[in-house]
Amino acid sequence: MNIVEDHRLNGKAGKISHGFFGRQGGQSIGLYDSLNCGSGSSDDAVSVKANRALVSQHFSQPLENLATVWQVHSPDCLVIESAFEGDAPKADAMVTDKPNLVLGVLTADCGPVLFAGEKLDGAPVIGAAHSGWGGALKGVNEATVQKMLECGAKIDSLRAAIGPCIGPASYEVSEGYEKPFLERDTEDERFFKSARKQGHLMFDMAGYIANRLAQMGVKQVTITGQDTFALQDEYFSYRRATHNKEADYGRQISAITILSE
Repeated sequence: MNIVEDHRLNGKAGKISHGFFGRQGGQSIGLYDSLNCGSGSSDDAVSVKANRALVSQHFSQPLENLATVWQVHSPDCLVIESAFEGDAPKADAMVTDKPNLVLGVLTADCGPVLFAGEKLDGAPVIGAAHSGWGGALKGVNEATVQKMLECGAKIDSLRAAIGPCIGPASYEVSEGYEKPFLERDTEDERFFKSARKQGHLMFDMAGYIANRLAQMGVKQVTITGQDTFALQDEYFSYRRATHNKEADYGRQISAITILSE
């Protein structure tokens, strides 16, 4: 498996474990080679389940302890106490203070954001957000921070890591795409640069997410920096699959858990 970590998320007490998983080390084949964890893809369901089990095993947890939501590019964040039985609810972020529950988000260019913090007594609180441009603009990361605070986390303890996503050198958009961003805050213009192609711009999504988190009061934010579009052997990419006229694409998972005592 190719796994990226930001050890600051784990905290000084080492009560938290996490990983931004790439596409390597699983059982899927073809377009989904090989650690495709996206049940929304057309991949073989048995292979996807096996891949998700591998991720759970990485955290020494059974598959049923891995929680993922039905992602819809919303600003909605849920506080959860157990993995979901039956169909997952529609949302794009989760928060918990319960141990042994693995929070996972699925991406293929969107920004996976993992959060960690502590309560006054040092007890950990964690979060995971699926933050594409839509969710980021609507406030999914702010919603995650707010839910963590409601669970008792101290704002100055919060740490966030933005994992592998489409990079600013690859995220080309048409002019006009930036309008809703600038309507919210004209200073966000700095996250859009001119593209070589006339009538197009390049968007720094990870930088935008980091800035929104800083505005929310999260002082410790890391951008891991891997470009999912450019790194074909390491990550799935919706945009790359579209450019290559492929029929479908896999999804990588990013996950975080509180370790039991």
